[in-house]
Amino acid sequence: MSGATLVLEDGTVFSGASFGAEADSVFELVFNTSMTGYQEILTDPSYRGQGVLFTCPHIGNVGVNREDYESGCPQISAAVVRAVSPIVSNWRAEKSLPDWLAEAGVPGISGVDTRFLTRKLRDGGTQKAALSTRGTDPAELIERARAWPGLDGRDMVSEISCPKEYAWAPDSGSRWVEGDRPGAMKGKHIVAYDFGIKKNILRHLAADGARVTVVPSNTPANKALALKPDGIFLSNGPGDPRGLPAIVETVRALLESGVPTLGICLGHQLIGLALGGRITKLKFGHHGGNHPVRDERTGQVWITAQNHNYIVESESLPAGVAEVTLRSLNDGSLEGFRLLQRPAFCVQFHPEASPGPHDARDVFGRFFTLVERRGA
Repeated sequence: MSGATLVLEDGTVFSGASFGAEADSVFELVFNTSMTGYQEILTDPSYRGQGVLFTCPHIGNVGVNREDYESGCPQISAAVVRAVSPIVSNWRAEKSLPDWLAEAGVPGISGVDTRFLTRKLRDGGTQKAALSTRGTDPAELIERARAWPGLDGRDMVSEISCPKEYAWAPDSGSRWVEGDRPGAMKGKHIVAYDFGIKKNILRHLAADGARVTVVPSNTPANKALALKPDGIFLSNGPGDPRGLPAIVETVRALLESGVPTLGICLGHQLIGLALGGRITKLKFGHHGGNHPVRDERTGQVWITAQNHNYIVESESLPAGVAEVTLRSLNDGSLEGFRLLQRPAFCVQFHPEASPGPHDARDVFGRFFTLVERRGA
């Protein structure tokens, strides 16, 4: 391994060993607290434009395999780890993490004090950063990080959404997802908007037998409704929802149609904006597989997988139109709400996990119940 340099916009410089690609990269640095599932994290389109700092100290020991992709390739801009495993030990592995990242052009740095760096981001907030694995001068990297426009207000979705409509066909990874009521949704049609959709979401949407059509992010509402959906799904995705005014208008029209709708993560935020709500950026975001969320109606607590830097301000939702249903037990932020006059609801976390706990998978069951009631 050769040397690597990581810098933050505040001027802090970290030295370590390089792995992955020989490249320079500028990004928003966030930390993820998951203990497993690094491959699913690295291929999650919601990380577009970000570098991921893993708090788990040892990364790469199980290698990489195609079944665990959440999209077609790594989506992160950089990987920051305490130690990267030089040995791959798993019967499903097809290649090592460093080799995989090198092929994808993604640089990584190991040998960093990730505990110190995590505390720095937690206490001071998310920062712009730059990484070089090819010897670029630290002072130049700092200037690049400071000059980078960042993610606030940008449309990142157009970079990642599918180019055209397609029918979801179960992949090899679908065998890891079992429906709660296999066949119960047969004959139902769900139209899923791809703002950066994860494969495991599609597996869950199809698990009980529904037909799933995936459409690009810029699909007009009338075109989606012409497909005669029994349900509409609004996916996760990268970046700031405030940079997507045209999509917000589309979401508003979809809600007014009365078709049962579920939004996850970015989809949750877009529904909030469509109702006239406000978006706030969190200090350091929620990224990991161990975030407790409380159902405000029942008191039940779920441990959830999360990946977002922005939230809907619950106080900004219009009274009599939306009801808060879920809150974070870590910081009290909004984790879910439902519409009172429309068959629609949304959650800020990821009920499909991958990686993470499966406590919240009933979110999909509640959506299917709305779809079935409409057709009754």
